[in-house]
Amino acid sequence: MSGHSKWATIKHKKGALDAKRGKIFTRLIKEISIAAKNGGGDPDANPRLRGAIAAAKAENMPADNIKRAIQRGTGELPGATYEEFTLEGYGPGGVALLAEINTDNRNRTVSEIRHVFSKNGGNMAEAGAVSWMFHKKGDIVIPKSLAKEDDLMALVLDAGAEDLRDDGENWEILTEPSAYETVLEAVKKAGIAPASASIAMIPQNYIKLEGAAAAQMIRLMEAMEEQDDVQNVHSNFDIDQKLLEEVAG
Repeated sequence: MSGHSKWATIKHKKGALDAKRGKIFTRLIKEISIAAKNGGGDPDANPRLRGAIAAAKAENMPADNIKRAIQRGTGELPGATYEEFTLEGYGPGGVALLAEINTDNRNRTVSEIRHVFSKNGGNMAEAGAVSWMFHKKGDIVIPKSLAKEDDLMALVLDAGAEDLRDDGENWEILTEPSAYETVLEAVKKAGIAPASASIAMIPQNYIKLEGAAAAQMIRLMEAMEEQDDVQNVHSNFDIDQKLLEEVAG
């Protein structure tokens, strides 16, 4: 079992109860602006922008906010210039961690992330130290209660998925990034609501943590996600589902 989809499910549950809407909106606005800057303001011709808009709508972001974020990205409106990059490091037990950053002040953000690592039993590493352990994939998590394995397998493979994994309480569907939207649409058309769905960095293998090390790793992940400039956090840790819910809850 992978810790990745378990963590994604916990984040989804927590997000549904998260009162910090401003922080969620800030991250989504950054992603929309960068997507528009890099690929243009037309979502039909820009898959990344299309995904960012869909994520914003899922959080009930007003249409005017989405429009302004696109216009800031394309230069039609003034606004901050964001830089995106990845910071890498190690957590407790040698677990690998990737933090995707969107910031208007690189030096400040690097300093803040280094502090988060050191405060939570980890350390920042040089570029390339752990990124080779991950592959970019579409990652769709489905609660087992919503679909039978054989039916879901046939549906997603026919739509272009790469694999369907058993991850305890969930099915985890993996796709190439280019097939992600098609597979996700097929799942939704079948009346199945994913617990989470995103383009993610999936590790090639996992490190199982238990006890104090597992709890410390979860605190590190949560501390990373509390940082305004961190868009996503990816790791190769595996953990018991019950412990994850207790510590992250």
